[in-house]
Amino acid sequence: MSGAARAETPAEKAGFAPRLTIYLARGAPNSCGAGCDRWIAVEGEVDRDAAARIRRFLAGVKDTQRPIYLHSPGGNVEQSYAIGRLLRGRKAIARVGKTIATACATGTQVDAACLKIKTAGGEVEAELTTRNAMCNSACGYLFLGATTREVAPDAAIAVHNSKLTLVIHGHPPPQVVAEYRQRQMVTADRDRAAFVAAMGINRELNDLIRTVKFESLHVLTRPELYRFGIDTRPQPETTWTLEKEARPYIRKIAMAKQADGASFRMMEWRLFCETKDRARLMFVREFAEGAAGKSTVVIMAGADKSVAFGRFPARVGKYEVWSDAVATDTVKAMLAVQHLQVGENTPAPDGKAAVASFDIGTTGLEPAWTQLLASCPAAAAVAKPVVPPVVNAAPPATVTAAPTQ
Repeated sequence: MSGAARAETPAEKAGFAPRLTIYLARGAPNSCGAGCDRWIAVEGEVDRDAAARIRRFLAGVKDTQRPIYLHSPGGNVEQSYAIGRLLRGRKAIARVGKTIATACATGTQVDAACLKIKTAGGEVEAELTTRNAMCNSACGYLFLGATTREVAPDAAIAVHNSKLTLVIHGHPPPQVVAEYRQRQMVTADRDRAAFVAAMGINRELNDLIRTVKFESLHVLTRPELYRFGIDTRPQPETTWTLEKEARPYIRKIAMAKQADGASFRMMEWRLFCETKDRARLMFVREFAEGAAGKSTVVIMAGADKSVAFGRFPARVGKYEVWSDAVATDTVKAMLAVQHLQVGENTPAPDGKAAVASFDIGTTGLEPAWTQLLASCPAAAAVAKPVVPPVVNAAPPATVTAAPTQ
């Protein structure tokens, strides 16, 4: 008898290649962050020969600062441990993100023609997105191996317990099979606990994994990512991205750690183009009991240009929404700086005002605005955009797993 621990299900594998694929990708300026336009894509199922293949590939990539973007449903656990240790030795930078090869626009990104392009060698022209990207099950062990780990607010990492697959030759007694299975599961639990500890991750993660059945998945929340030591950024955020809806707009999502140290608050910005000379900026944030609905907000692009909402927000479901018109010269000022300053003025019980501020990046805003402006009407009278009822930063629906036999 021989056994191998696995951590993925058929429902998760839909839309993924059956073998872990790794290749070099190149995108537009700042596509993988400020000053970054090249990355390493790792995607597909972690197969039983993946570690050796990844080792050979990375041996030929001397730039250890090139970030690695993961998008995988999981797979072979032992191979994932090996790759995770390989990434740790490389002091890798890992993020959860989907690489979309430009040449595969008419395909599925995982069909034979596209995989041939990705594995042909050289750099693949591509786009990068974190929205609905996932690193589930065994993929998470690859991710833990990196020394710098980033999970965008619109991406997901999901965990569950492993499943042991036995290959039996002959006809051993059922009792012998049961005892062997039990020993292998004990070994698998011990190996996982040792790996998590070696990667410097809080043991609570391993305790959580043990409670999640293989047939299910638990998407790690932002407080869990922070508490376990997986992504310890106090304010993770996405780049500005063009959403190609019926009424296109530019979106940015961020999550801010709260003063209690145990919770995060969702924030979203949406930039619409009303005319060639005027835009509209919306700021959407999760409603907080007590303080919500009482603040005024100003967004500064340097010292000269600002968007001052200047009034209390509207309440939409569990969100509060600010909205104001933005002149073209203000948009140009936003495009010219690396960071925007967000200031908030909240009345205190003693009559004084509590002032708070933070910065958000502008990466992705300029190319997204250029695309949005091309579809902007020239007429002066344009209907205002409908206030969004929700902030869409939920993990993808495909992380819901189905039982396997």
